[in-house]
Amino acid sequence: MHTHSLNENHTIINLHLHKAAASNEGCSITTIYKLQTCRRSSNPKLKRFFLFVCLLYIGTTPTTSASRSPHVINFRSPNLYPEGLAWDPSAQHFVVGSLLHRSLHSVSDAGVAQTLISDPDLPVNATVLGLAVDRTNNRILAVVQSAPPLPTFNALAAYDLRTRQRVFLALLDDSEGESAAKATKTTRHAANDVAVDFRGNAYVTNSAANFIWKVDKDGAASVFSRSPAFTAHPLAVERNARFSECGLNGIVYVSKGYLLVVQSNTGKMFKVNAEDGNARLVLLTEELVGADDIAIRKDGVVLVASFHTLWFLKSHDSWGEAVVYDKTALEEEKLATSVAVGDDDRAYVLYGHVIEGIMGNVGREEFSIVEVRSSKDSEDENIWLYVLIGLGLAYFLFWRFQMKQLVKNMDKKIN
Repeated sequence: MHTHSLNENHTIINLHLHKAAASNEGCSITTIYKLQTCRRSSNPKLKRFFLFVCLLYIGTTPTTSASRSPHVINFRSPNLYPEGLAWDPSAQHFVVGSLLHRSLHSVSDAGVAQTLISDPDLPVNATVLGLAVDRTNNRILAVVQSAPPLPTFNALAAYDLRTRQRVFLALLDDSEGESAAKATKTTRHAANDVAVDFRGNAYVTNSAANFIWKVDKDGAASVFSRSPAFTAHPLAVERNARFSECGLNGIVYVSKGYLLVVQSNTGKMFKVNAEDGNARLVLLTEELVGADDIAIRKDGVVLVASFHTLWFLKSHDSWGEAVVYDKTALEEEKLATSVAVGDDDRAYVLYGHVIEGIMGNVGREEFSIVEVRSSKDSEDENIWLYVLIGLGLAYFLFWRFQMKQLVKNMDKKIN
């Protein structure tokens, strides 16, 4: 349709030129020159128009996230039962830990799982929980924990991603005002998740005692934040619930200089100053009860995962307040425990079936990493497509109007 209109207009212009050239009256050489100039000057506009239409067509073809199936990565590793998940952008693969093995494993987009790091020096039956990639120092950070009836052990291990050798193993305890041995006897600790800032400092949540450790890039550990805000809110679950004793849990560093941390048994989120550890409650439109992990996309959207829901949150005041603008139900029987932002800002959850491992129902070989989308994000993408189509149509109609006016003006000049 577009091509026919263009050819028709060019034919009219050419007829006027031939008519003017053949006529001995009413048309000077200057008029013919102007007509030829008009025709030549319209060519760049035509080219730009065709380019715009082509780009619009490409932009509206089914390449948006809403038009493709979610990315599902099934991988096999006997008795792995991974709890933590991280994305390594340099290697373009995921990294997972293990409930039963002292090891870290890479998982490709195609579901190929390989042992990335094995550390036999860790305590027997130690669990590798939260993971974070330190891009500044090219390291992977892993929270290591042993819980009763095993001897209590809490540490942060750092491994060089190039050599795959351990850089340090920082023991985590409560050594403020008392010895580590005494603290171990009087206070229960449970290192859980980790975040890392641009300097290489790591921040580890203590889910049992509700505080945050800090470990610098050289492995020196200290208690970072004991904010009263962490213990100021009542439980949002029954005391016999699965995660009733799990306090501070998922943690993520935001480039503006603060941390966001979620609390499983209250459903609260806190904003923690990365310089002094001062914490404030983030006012939410919905409590995130059972929140286990947290991640942030490049566009600032925060993802919070529990075993039953993935929440999508936005804030317009640097996380003084936040809105849950969408949420997606997860497969509860598979027990999602972690969320990570992969390539192209996609959200992925890890189905590690860890309850089976905890209960001793071992023998599972297959696990999965599954992309989860927001329906609201897809709606926004569709709106932009309609806007582009509308702009293209408006541009075309405006161009046709200009061409008709041009032809009318030439008719007047020739006649």
